[in-house]
Amino acid sequence: MIRIEANPEAMQRAVEILRNDGVVAYPTETVYGLAVNPLSEAALHALFLVKGRPESNPVLLVVSSEEQMLPLVREITSAHRLCMDAFWPGPLSLLFDPWDVVPAPITAGSGKVCIRRTAHPVAQKLCRAWGGAITSTSANRTGQPPARSPEELELPGVALVLDGGLLPPSPPSTVYDPIFCQVLRKGAISEAEIRKILKSR
Repeated sequence: MIRIEANPEAMQRAVEILRNDGVVAYPTETVYGLAVNPLSEAALHALFLVKGRPESNPVLLVVSSEEQMLPLVREITSAHRLCMDAFWPGPLSLLFDPWDVVPAPITAGSGKVCIRRTAHPVAQKLCRAWGGAITSTSANRTGQPPARSPEELELPGVALVLDGGLLPPSPPSTVYDPIFCQVLRKGAISEAEIRKILKSR
């Protein structure tokens, strides 16, 4: 596992790894995440092996712009738009109806794809260098605490770590379904904050 400062050269190395179905660790606004090509079944299989995670769990995606998620989602409703305008970029992950291009392991049979527009500059640069969405499951073995620094990353199978230093303590992103007005995972943005925004429509 190579650890490298997140400079432009490192981004190109990371992109090459993603193109070859490899796994890259990188900092987000909450914890370190694991990136693979979300449209490659082989890459997703490699991700599940690194995590020791069953393929029955869906995989969250991050983007650096709204344009990057448009090929993946069928519709952006008014409720989605209110949440996106209020909290993106930031730690709110939203559920969308996916296009057929999204592989089954991403949705894990839920019929939904979970996407967040990241606020972390390194994660944004990686999405831009890659040219689209990347996976953002936490960088840890399933059941273990997520990594907040490169030193905590002890994951065989990770080809490259983009070093963003020690991340401050933070709750995970909130996972929210705007269609059913349901919080699936409590996190950095409270349900009360979301409901306040939705009442404005």
